Amino acid sequence: MFTDYAKIIIKAGDGGNGCVSFRRELYVPAGGPDGGDGGRGGDIIFEVDSGLNTLTDFRHIRKYIAKNGGNGKGRRCHGADAKDLIVKVPKGTVIKEMKTGQVIRDMSGKYLRETILKGGRGGWGNMHYATPTMQAPKYAQPGKSGQELEVLLELKVIAEVGLIGFPNVGKSTLLSRVSNAKPKIENYHFTTLSPNLGVVDIDEHLGFTLADIPGLIEGAAEGVGLGHEFLRHIERTKVLIHVVDVSGSEGRDPLEDIDKINRELQQYSPKLSEKPQVIAANKIDLLAKDQEGILEKIKEKFALGNVSVFPLSAVTGKGIRELFYFVKRLLDGLDTEEMVFEQEYYPENDEEKILPYTVKRLGERIFSVEGPRIEKMLGYTNLESEKGFSFFQKFLKENAILEELVKQGIQEGDTVKVYGLEFEYYE
Repeated sequence: MFTDYAKIIIKAGDGGNGCVSFRRELYVPAGGPDGGDGGRGGDIIFEVDSGLNTLTDFRHIRKYIAKNGGNGKGRRCHGADAKDLIVKVPKGTVIKEMKTGQVIRDMSGKYLRETILKGGRGGWGNMHYATPTMQAPKYAQPGKSGQELEVLLELKVIAEVGLIGFPNVGKSTLLSRVSNAKPKIENYHFTTLSPNLGVVDIDEHLGFTLADIPGLIEGAAEGVGLGHEFLRHIERTKVLIHVVDVSGSEGRDPLEDIDKINRELQQYSPKLSEKPQVIAANKIDLLAKDQEGILEKIKEKFALGNVSVFPLSAVTGKGIRELFYFVKRLLDGLDTEEMVFEQEYYPENDEEKILPYTVKRLGERIFSVEGPRIEKMLGYTNLESEKGFSFFQKFLKENAILEELVKQGIQEGDTVKVYGLEFEYYE
């Protein structure tokens, strides 16, 4: 089964917690703090595997979670850093953030191994918090949580030339004649359910990659049938060979077929319609004498648009050589750089978007204050000490939390709940 998109959840590992520990040695009744730091959580790394050509495996495994870092230990022992999780994908896989659809990374070109999510930092042990006035700190820093994302993987076939056209116009037959590809050829609509790639060899071993893009139908740009799944494979191609059945063996008008396909390309992406295009007027071996005028009509219509028309027969091989020599010369005149989709979404920026706190009124004289930064601050602040409580009050003031409480109508003597802790408010 060919699978060209998948939805998965990825999560980097959490950092290990710092340790609270004190030296315990003979004849040293009050040893100093020696709690070690937590280890780093594992990263999520995507890597291109040349042996893969589908995203089928991601239909069976939906979550990819890296290991957490080890917790710090006494005697200044650092927690173990977790191993990174390597996620292998075929070349041409585009990783997108699920909600926005923005590109995180296109695994193409030079991007063959990329760190998508960084593991959380390990927390500091209590050995870092010793000061001249607090020589026995009883708190350590918790590890930073690893980021979690739902992502969409899309496989966009990497081929220099794409064969497009309605079903049963002879694309698969043409590909099978000129390359080592062995596509399944049957007389059904949507004959090809997945792109077939082949290499077309020109003289002196110079050639290009060719993809038989599955047959399109009207409405493909709106997702009718398998439209979007098929159209995404054309985006990387540099030249399009538009295959049309000039004999009308399927009962369709060749000129109308060309117009319909081009409209679908335009609606899906204007950039697609701007790609260089060559028309392969196929099945001339089935052309009756009274139908020969159709070739002249096609050539006449596209002469002004500088689109070349090549009469050929994919079955007999007539005209194929001329077509592919022309396409090769066309490719040689184009930019050789591989198309890579630019990054639009930066996971590392997500943390900056997280609000530092939320203030809610729970009752007539009860308020709650929560937020990821507050929770982490409480993890390394000893509220039982005068210095720790002073730091806590300063944090509330500098982050405008006290100001927000006043805006919501807090009065002296009201209760403020902060993650299981309760404080009485005084101005």
